[in-house]
Amino acid sequence: MCEHGAAKSILAATYFNHFAAELGLDRRATARGTSPDRELSPATVKGLSEDGLTPTESVPRPLTKMDLESTERVIAFCDLPGQEPRTTVEYWKDIPPVSEDYVKARDLIIERIRKLLEQ
Repeated sequence: MCEHGAAKSILAATYFNHFAAELGLDRRATARGTSPDRELSPATVKGLSEDGLTPTESVPRPLTKMDLESTERVIAFCDLPGQEPRTTVEYWKDIPPVSEDYVKARDLIIERIRKLLEQ
C-alpha cells in the first residue's frame, strides 16, 4: 500500500507475486493506494517492462476496509488512514521514489520481499 497506488505498491506486488509463483507458494499480493492516481506511474510500468514483468494492476485501486480486514499482512510505504488494521503491518517508508531512481527502489523492495518470503 502506498499513497498513490501507482508506483511502490505496484512494484512490490508485482515482484512479490513473481517470486511467490517461482517458489510455488500460494500467496498473492495486491497493490492499493490511500489516495490513488488515475493511472500507473510511467516509470514503474517502463521499469517492470524492462525487467520482463507486467504490473499486477492496470490502474491504481483504492485501499478499502475490506482489504484491511481480509489481508494477512500489510506492507505500507506511507501512513495508513484511520485506525491500524487487526493484522500485521510493516512500514517500508525509506524506499526512494520510483520516479527518481527505479533501480534503487526496485532493489530495496526486492531485498525486503526475499526476506519476507523466507519467513
